[in-house]
Amino acid sequence: MSLMQREQKKLRVLQVVNVRWFNATAWYGLNLARLLRKAGHESLVLALPHTRAFAAAQDMGLSPLPFDFNSANPLTLARSLARAAGLLQEFRPHIVDCHRGEGLIFWGGLKKFFPFALARTRGDQRPPRGNFFNRFLHGRLLDALIATNSRTLVQCRTILKIPDERLHLLPGGVDRERFFPNPSAKAQVRRTFGFTPEDLVIGLLGRFDPVKGHRELLEAVSGLRREQTGRGAISRVRLLFIGRPAALSADDVKALAVSLGLDEVTALACDVQDAPAHINAFDLGVIASQGSEAIARAALEIMACAVPLIGTDTGVMPDLLDKEALAPTGDAAALSALLARAIADAGWREALRLEQSRRLPSLSDEAFLADTLRIYRAVLRGGNSDQYQLPPDL
Repeated sequence: MSLMQREQKKLRVLQVVNVRWFNATAWYGLNLARLLRKAGHESLVLALPHTRAFAAAQDMGLSPLPFDFNSANPLTLARSLARAAGLLQEFRPHIVDCHRGEGLIFWGGLKKFFPFALARTRGDQRPPRGNFFNRFLHGRLLDALIATNSRTLVQCRTILKIPDERLHLLPGGVDRERFFPNPSAKAQVRRTFGFTPEDLVIGLLGRFDPVKGHRELLEAVSGLRREQTGRGAISRVRLLFIGRPAALSADDVKALAVSLGLDEVTALACDVQDAPAHINAFDLGVIASQGSEAIARAALEIMACAVPLIGTDTGVMPDLLDKEALAPTGDAAALSALLARAIADAGWREALRLEQSRRLPSLSDEAFLADTLRIYRAVLRGGNSDQYQLPPDL
């Protein structure tokens, strides 16, 4: 069978999304499963039962299978192991892609007895453990490690000693059929919050959590208002926070705004049903995170709506934005200076928007799927495990 013929074959893939919350890691795995199915591949999602990630998979029509890989109960793990063995015999996956480390240990053991290739998608800011067992697991049983940002890729290379041919960088993708510039939605949402066409709306998209930088953004705007005594562009600034309560409640965020004298210019949109419309209301997006962003779903969605974006240099952000659009994480003065430039200079905001729009084609869902399939098929052509054999239909 020719290589071209192989490339047209459909894959069978297990996405192991053993995440309790519907965070960026869960979204990455579930979105990938959705895209694989849409393209005609067979893709099953295995998720922790009774969790937000499991419910999200159901809402996406993915019919997830409940597997408790994270349990410390030996009987629960034994039952999961037996069910997994039965699933491997019935579904015969070409690829098992684990989105957390617990799943990797579980499926790494099964790989010694079943012919599938094992991938690990790592979207975690914490460095991997460099102990002997972890290096053995990644070196002997893993066929591919997909890092969602460059820092994680470098950590895996240096700490786990994974060779470059098994390392891949893949930040994810955004649905450009859902997230796109929408002037009518922009006008409607701005009217809802009482924003005028002259207002400069600065938006932050993310759960209400200290790590997302709501306080840091509020403090930066408050400081600029004091410095400029309400004159010029800063007087037109309004803030719109889109998110859901998490470590902070909506009242906590409102209290922060009140304490900094920004309550009259700050609006909150909690658990919105139409995120693209609300993002379109922004004139400037800010990722003010003080950590996290190993996978930057919010950044991709803001960019797809043609909103100029600035942020801190945490996680994947340096892979998405130019250096001049980033402030060092934790540097309040640098974030304030970056924000001041973006507020004052409309020409620079437009230059940012144009540059980011040029990067979008490589960050679309279509590109994400194509890149993932290239990695999967490369793995199947040159599997790492001595026990792995290329399936006859590939």
